[in-house]
Amino acid sequence: MSGTVYLVGAGPGAVDLLTLRAARLLGEAEVVFHDALVPEAILALAPKAERIAVGKRSGRHSTAQRFINKRLADAAGKHRIVVRLKGGDPLLFGRAQEEIAYLRSRGIAVEIVPGITAALAASADLGVSLTQRGLARSVAFVTPRVGADAAPSSWIQAVVACDTTALYMGAGDAHAIAAALMAAGKPASTPVALVENASLPNARTLYGTLQQLPALAERTAGGPTLILMGEVYRDAVRESRSTVRKSAAL
Repeated sequence: MSGTVYLVGAGPGAVDLLTLRAARLLGEAEVVFHDALVPEAILALAPKAERIAVGKRSGRHSTAQRFINKRLADAAGKHRIVVRLKGGDPLLFGRAQEEIAYLRSRGIAVEIVPGITAALAASADLGVSLTQRGLARSVAFVTPRVGADAAPSSWIQAVVACDTTALYMGAGDAHAIAAALMAAGKPASTPVALVENASLPNARTLYGTLQQLPALAERTAGGPTLILMGEVYRDAVRESRSTVRKSAAL
């Protein structure tokens, strides 16, 4: 048998944000290789499938990428529909290209099913547009994380150059991120919003400035957290401070 491997975006976590195609493939799948952060409600859409956890989380034991690649290829030799379920969108910070290249080099069919990435879900939660006429015309999706064998990253230059930034996998390095950006010329007063567990019932948002980023990150509860940054969030920061002052007065 020569099956097809589908790289499917699980979205930010809310099951009803899956695409119809993703839900259909999960229902048809014979085996699902899934990331660590994919919730049970989404995995439950694959009742016939064998579930295999191959997720990666920063600072924790994880499955080596080369081992994931081989398991996907082996599964395609036994099953018609193999789903590789990735958090968010498969093509954004998901190492999808490594899996695509490995499978195609072995003549295995690969199809990609997009998903909603965390930046879009977090922005929807906040009700703040990433782009705004006359204020923000450019958006950068960046991560400060660099693999041991990877070339240096230009994420700092991208953040400084863009009007709005969505910074992935950065809450744990908030001190270094804030220091590096301010040293590169990003104003300390730049508004930031930290969105934890975007799209889920336990979602939480912390507002402040770039200078306050380290202190804000220390207040997160350990869930996946996205850092949003830019002038588009200034009104939200002001409103949050006003709410805090009113609560204190009461």
